[in-house]
Amino acid sequence: MNAIVEAVPGLKIEPASKSLWALGWQRLKRNKVGFIALWVVVAYLLIAVGGWLNIVASNWAEEVAVPYAPPSWITKDKDEQLPAKTATVAEAQPIVTMLPPEDPLAQELEAAQKNTAKYADNSPAKLETMPFGADLRGRGVIEKTIKGTSTSIFVGIFGAVLALSIGTTLGAISGYFGGKVDDFFTWFYSIFTSVPDMLLLLSFAAVSGRGISTIIMVMALTSWTGTYRLVRAEYMKLKNREYVQAADAIGASHYRRMFVHILPNISHLLLVQFSLMTVALIKYEAILSFLGFGVGVRQVSLGSMLAETPAELVQGFWWQMLAVTIAMSVLVTAFSLLVDALRDALDPKVK
Repeated sequence: MNAIVEAVPGLKIEPASKSLWALGWQRLKRNKVGFIALWVVVAYLLIAVGGWLNIVASNWAEEVAVPYAPPSWITKDKDEQLPAKTATVAEAQPIVTMLPPEDPLAQELEAAQKNTAKYADNSPAKLETMPFGADLRGRGVIEKTIKGTSTSIFVGIFGAVLALSIGTTLGAISGYFGGKVDDFFTWFYSIFTSVPDMLLLLSFAAVSGRGISTIIMVMALTSWTGTYRLVRAEYMKLKNREYVQAADAIGASHYRRMFVHILPNISHLLLVQFSLMTVALIKYEAILSFLGFGVGVRQVSLGSMLAETPAELVQGFWWQMLAVTIAMSVLVTAFSLLVDALRDALDPKVK
C-alpha cells in the first residue's frame, strides 16, 4: 500500500471512518456529567454483582444489635433526644391474669424456673449502636441497604432484558412482515395499552404471588409495549433500504434479514430503551414491594425496606428511611443522567 502511495503523486488515503459506537464513546467522554453518571452506575452494578454472589452484605439477616439501635455517629449529648429503646422480653413486666392456685401450669413453671441457672446463655451480647443503625430485628441498616440495592438492580436489569427481548421480537415480526401479521400484533398491543400500566402490573402480581423470579416475569410481561412500538416503527422504515434488498437478492432468509442486517442498525436505540426501562422497573419494584406484592418475606429490596419505614418514622426511627432514600435517589438519578448522555452520544445526527 505504501508503495502505491509513493508511486502515484498526490494520492492520499483517507483514514477509516469510525463506527457509531466509537463516535458515541468519544461524545460520552466529552459529556462530564454523563461520564460521571456512567461510573456511578458501574459502581452500583459492582455492588449488585457482589450481592448476587454473596460477596458483600452476605450477613445482612443476622440480628447483631438491639432493636432499633441508633447510628453510632450520633453524639452522646443527643442521646436524650433519641427514641426510647424497645424493652426486651426480660425487661417487660409480666401481666398477671390469674392467681397461682388458679393456674394449672403454676407448678410446672415453678419447677422449670429452678433449673434456669443450669442453662447458660452463650449468645453474643447485642450491640447498643451500629455505624448506620439497626432495624426492628437488630439487623444492620447498611448491610441491609446494600443487599436491597442488589436485589432491586437484579430485578430491574433482568426484567428489562426480558421485556426488551419480548418487545423487540414482536416489533420486528410486526414491522417487517406487515399486512395481517402487523394487524394482529397491533391489536394485541392495543389490548395491553388500553389498561393502565400500574393496574395491569398489580393484577398480574396479585395472581402470580411474591418472589424475585415472579416479579421479574410480571414486570417483563407488562413493560414490553414501548419497545414494541419503537422497534416496529424502525423495521417499517428500514426493511426497504438498499442493504436489505441486497441481502434478499443474494438469498438471505427472513430471519437473517431481520436479526443480522436490520437489528444491528437499531442497537443504539435499544441500548437507550434498556436504560430507560431499567430505571422504570426499579421504581415499579419499589412500588410493588411497598404494597406487599413484591419480593418474598425472607428477601429484601429497596421497596420492602420502604414498606417498613412508615411504622418506624411514627416512632422516630429515621435511619433506615435515610439510607434507602440516599441509595435509591443516587441510583435513579445516575441512571437518568446516563440515559440522557447515551441518547445524545449515540444520535447519528449529532456531530
